[in-house]
Amino acid sequence: MLLRERTTDEGLLVSVCDPDCLGETYENGAASLTVDEEFYGGPDAREATREEIVNGLQRAQVANIVGAEAVDVAVDAGLVDEETVLDFGETRHAQLLWL
Repeated sequence: MLLRERTTDEGLLVSVCDPDCLGETYENGAASLTVDEEFYGGPDAREATREEIVNGLQRAQVANIVGAEAVDVAVDAGLVDEETVLDFGETRHAQLLWL
């Protein structure tokens, strides 16, 4: 999985995705999701373990998560409620916001 962390005025923004999702566009009838290389990848993104993903998500104020494996990590860690996960055909998407 790819993990990218960046500091914004609102706090730490974390993006996580399965590598095979990069550059893909998914649709579910009601919406479409483009997994943009600039947002999820790039030179600041790195391959990360499940533990590193969980650590990054726990520190994030906002997170975007794409891919079956990446979303499963967030759900298994109790950071994302399964009922809030969106299915986009071949992949899954979740957002995390700590208030």
